Amino acid sequence: MEASTSAYETKHRENEGSSATDVQKLQPGLKKIPPYWYPYTTMAKGRWLGREILEVVSTEFRDRSMEFYRYALESGVTTINGKIAKPETIIRNGDRIENISHRHEPPVTSTPVRIVHHDKERGFIVIDKPGSIPVHATGRYFRNSLVEILKNDFGFDKVYTVNRLDRLTSGLMILPLNATLANTVTQEFVNGGVRKEYIARCNGKFPEEEVVCEEPLLTVDRQMGLNIVHPDGKHAKTIFKRIRYDENTDTSVLHCRPMTGRSHQIRVHLQYLGHPIANDPIYADPRIWGEKLGHGGIDLTPSEERTAPQAPAHLQSDSSTNPESLHKDTTVSVSTQENATESSTGEVGKEETVRPKLLPRETGHDIGMGSPVPLSAEAVGIITRLRNMKDEAEDWGRWRDVVFRAKGKLAPHGYSIPLPPQNQRKRGGPAFEALELAKQTEGVPTMDVPTDRDANASASVPGRDSEPSSENQLTPEDIVKLSIATPPVPASPAPPPESPAPSSDPARAFTVSEPVITEAASGADGMRYCPECFVPLHPDPKPESLYIFLHALRYTTSLGCFETEMPEWAAEGWEWVR
Repeated sequence: MEASTSAYETKHRENEGSSATDVQKLQPGLKKIPPYWYPYTTMAKGRWLGREILEVVSTEFRDRSMEFYRYALESGVTTINGKIAKPETIIRNGDRIENISHRHEPPVTSTPVRIVHHDKERGFIVIDKPGSIPVHATGRYFRNSLVEILKNDFGFDKVYTVNRLDRLTSGLMILPLNATLANTVTQEFVNGGVRKEYIARCNGKFPEEEVVCEEPLLTVDRQMGLNIVHPDGKHAKTIFKRIRYDENTDTSVLHCRPMTGRSHQIRVHLQYLGHPIANDPIYADPRIWGEKLGHGGIDLTPSEERTAPQAPAHLQSDSSTNPESLHKDTTVSVSTQENATESSTGEVGKEETVRPKLLPRETGHDIGMGSPVPLSAEAVGIITRLRNMKDEAEDWGRWRDVVFRAKGKLAPHGYSIPLPPQNQRKRGGPAFEALELAKQTEGVPTMDVPTDRDANASASVPGRDSEPSSENQLTPEDIVKLSIATPPVPASPAPPPESPAPSSDPARAFTVSEPVITEAASGADGMRYCPECFVPLHPDPKPESLYIFLHALRYTTSLGCFETEMPEWAAEGWEWVR
């Protein structure tokens, strides 16, 4: 193994310093970041074309209710080509979509990222990633992603993630610092020239002899990150060897050698073999998979059967208050004959219930929209139960998402927003240059938004949108002083008449008043809400639920052989407190 660079470990410990201590005082074992307003931009993706933006948003994201997404769009914080988008706006090829949202990043474990080796001459680093941290900004994660941590805590402005680990997986990663080496190492991974070795702890007594699994794998749900064994999937091969069986926990510690690099490969292959990773929240829960736990695969017979999402029994109410339903039944007077001519019975018209066309998420047909193959009834049921488990872990916040109904329009405090000119396609340019911070009173945290000039002064990772600087974001010390953020904004003047297309005039600039620190709001049901964006505040997860028993232990490459220490959960006689 190459020698580690202790200077970087020392620097990281210094960076952790008091801030890490303060975070742990707030919640032992968790690292938390205060919410912040976050501007971002993206170009229209192929799967979005020809669809209403409300349908796209509600099927791509599930953190908030259908009603909230419509409310957010009607508040005017989303633009297409510099013009305010409405829920009915159709996304076209080449559209540039800009949005500003109040970002609530989930907590991650307080275990720090560790630099195992830094080769300045050849230009790469080797790191030990803790479980719970995603490699890239994704979903609700940004500052708690590996790329941002390496930039903000270690000063590596540009790293190339040629190999990736799942968010829940810990262990080794090799990160080139220049494009030339990144291309070389990428080809080495693609061509199978890298020997990868993992450690896992699985359920049950794994066979003592070497086991090879070569079942093809297919991603069938992007939102939940679900992969299954399927004949139309990509070839995958993993070699397993048992290190030992621990009778006290009825689990086995395994040495795993993935010969290919498919998403969730080790996790799905172990599930297929009947020995899923012991604490895997996706592939080892009988409430999701049933007693077989996916052993031997699932039924693949295509089915069109879908059911509308249902709230838990204690939150069920009439359809008029269901935040997951946008189209309530509407009774209107409908003529029984054209031009309201009188029928033979003397009736001119009668009351009928008009049912508008429902969006896919309202009927459950969003399940499978992103799947490359038709889904079976069993697969649909698994995805549905996975979604329900996620909702339950967040205290069913999505189904309580009604507090914003009585509030003003959603708007980011402190931003003056002349939206960007039409169809400026350069990523990270005009959309961010147009965002200006309004003057705020002394002592109120501000957020710098980079311009093109700033972007040219510092390197950025290819394909990544410009991000707000974290320099002036709230620190862990601030978390102790305040609960969340600001009170609801007053109702704004009525918006212009809605149109299925963006307004023909550029959006007018608006400035929202300065935020005032206050306590989080509480609803009648006792749930706490962010007073700035009205999101239901979820209970903190337990630190041990934020990682799985899967660790990238050793990589052997042309650059050398690198490894980490064995994870503590792999030790002989280790006691699992479930």
